[in-house]
Amino acid sequence: MTTPQLVEQIKKKKSFLCIGLDVDLDKIPKYLLEFDDPIFEFNKQIIDATHHLVVAYKPNIAFYEAYGIRGWQSLHKTIDYLNQTHPEIFTIADAKRGDIGNTSTQYAKAFFEDLNFNAITVAPYMGRDSVEPFLAFKGKFAIMLALTSNIGGLDFQTLEFNNEQLYETVLKKSLTWKNSQNLMFVVGATRPEFFETIRKIVPNHFLLVPGIGAQGGNLQEVCKYGLNKNIGLLINSSRGIIYASNGKDFAQKANQKAFELQQEMQEIIEN
Repeated sequence: MTTPQLVEQIKKKKSFLCIGLDVDLDKIPKYLLEFDDPIFEFNKQIIDATHHLVVAYKPNIAFYEAYGIRGWQSLHKTIDYLNQTHPEIFTIADAKRGDIGNTSTQYAKAFFEDLNFNAITVAPYMGRDSVEPFLAFKGKFAIMLALTSNIGGLDFQTLEFNNEQLYETVLKKSLTWKNSQNLMFVVGATRPEFFETIRKIVPNHFLLVPGIGAQGGNLQEVCKYGLNKNIGLLINSSRGIIYASNGKDFAQKANQKAFELQQEMQEIIEN
């Protein structure tokens, strides 16, 4: 997928919503446990109920790895289903990988070639050679952690060196890497006051923004400083949508929550 294709979907659906498919067997409706693959069945019903309202889905890989080979098979079936039925939707492997170059290349092959995701989240702590292997794949994106929404994110990310905070240094440095046009950045919705600074550094890149909904992020505040000429935001909501109900109406309730966010996004786009 290319950036123009993603922008086209945003304009067509009047949405920049991403749903996180973070499946916990302890939280899904109990009747789904009777299926041969309850994780995939849960994901399929969520996708069927919301695909017309979203431009991206983001499975958090830990929620699949936790179930061993069964979980990995469920992930494979989920991404295959998305690619076959809704190839226009942007898919993100939330894996936060990042290692020495040859290892990162193997991670990239696993998620871009075997699983055929459009993007993967990566950690930049090991620097250029840990991220550039992900950027070498045509039509694929690396979504690099920049300023995260967790409490501990401030332990390092806002430390000051040479009159700028560490996350600013990371953003600026990443733009010098090969194929940096294939970068996107993770910026937490619970840090809306930082978006103005971030947009001065990366005015044209897409930002993946977790933290709307259950984590307390405010969509209007994020959009006030985070929007660019192509919208430039993928707003992720996970628990607030997929666990809106733990009954047999879970997909219908997920649809309602996604629709509420999409309507808010449509108003922002049109105004």
